[in-house]
Amino acid sequence: MNPPFRAEQIGSLLRPKALLDAWNSGADRQRLRELEDEHIASVIRWQESLGLRSITDGEFRRESWRLGFVSKVAGFGRADAIGEVDLQRDDAGNEARIGSAPIAVARVRRTGPIAADEVVFALKHARGTVKATLPAPSYLHYPRGDACVDPNTYPDLDEFFADVVEIYAEELAAVHAAGGRYVQFDEVAQTLLCDERIRAAVRARGDDPDRLIDLYIDLINRIARRRPEGMTIGVHMCRGNAFGKWMASGGYERIAEKTFSTLEVDAFFLEYDTIRAGGFEPLRFVPKDRFVVLGLVSTKTPKLESMDDLKQRIEQAAAYVPLERLGISPQCGFASHRRGTGLTFAEQEAKLRLVVETAAAVWGAA
Repeated sequence: MNPPFRAEQIGSLLRPKALLDAWNSGADRQRLRELEDEHIASVIRWQESLGLRSITDGEFRRESWRLGFVSKVAGFGRADAIGEVDLQRDDAGNEARIGSAPIAVARVRRTGPIAADEVVFALKHARGTVKATLPAPSYLHYPRGDACVDPNTYPDLDEFFADVVEIYAEELAAVHAAGGRYVQFDEVAQTLLCDERIRAAVRARGDDPDRLIDLYIDLINRIARRRPEGMTIGVHMCRGNAFGKWMASGGYERIAEKTFSTLEVDAFFLEYDTIRAGGFEPLRFVPKDRFVVLGLVSTKTPKLESMDDLKQRIEQAAAYVPLERLGISPQCGFASHRRGTGLTFAEQEAKLRLVVETAAAVWGAA
């Protein structure tokens, strides 16, 4: 079976204490690299011991799921997000801004590997299929809208988007040349636009949420059309996960017809761990040649889900997407930021083991 597999994990994993201590103490680059190599090799063996066939490096070389991208691409600076479009929330009602956002202060260009070097190392140690993860291109626009560029550098935004597409196309080619055949884009912006509060905040800063959906679909499609032959691309529709918090509430119905019907990718990884994600009805818009991985297991709470409940939810989803085109995963990574989500290593292992065992029970194999 080619990817996606019945049992998937989204990408990031809890960082070992030795790595966190090295980062926090300001260890030099050589020592940090040695520790990263050691612990990535170990976490790859651990994933395979659980029965996972989709393997990542745990994003152990990254501070967070997104920051590694702009730090490896020339032309980006940092600025504040515009509008209340980036609120992180918890179940107690607390809210906090992320605040920081990329801005193109010079022509943006790829100057070296973004994820391809991670793939090179992982492939040396993995027997399974290595999955590379990248932030979706919307991350470079959404926090500031059209103010994501210095207008003196990019008087025409279409030039910026063309450069962004080129960066991603070059990186996909590099991942393929390194031996990688499986890439996941982590898409937050489109999922946030399921939330009526966020849509209102986007309108308040002068943007049209539906125009943004069209733009972000177009960017991914332009990139996907330039993928090397034989490469599988999936999109993880993320609702926010850093530090165990969330950003969006509302079912996929708001975006489903456009996003599911017109994104030219092979798979959707959809968060379905809480009622905030709504029901499975929007899956009716998924084309017949797409695979759907249901993110039914939470990385935000330590409580272990019931396999019977998971099987029941998979059966419910199969009313809209046939069982043969479904898989299961956690709803997100376990450490979108290296500080993690509050779970322990034992809880992380129990959750991933449950994913694999549920897949085996439903489909006969993970």
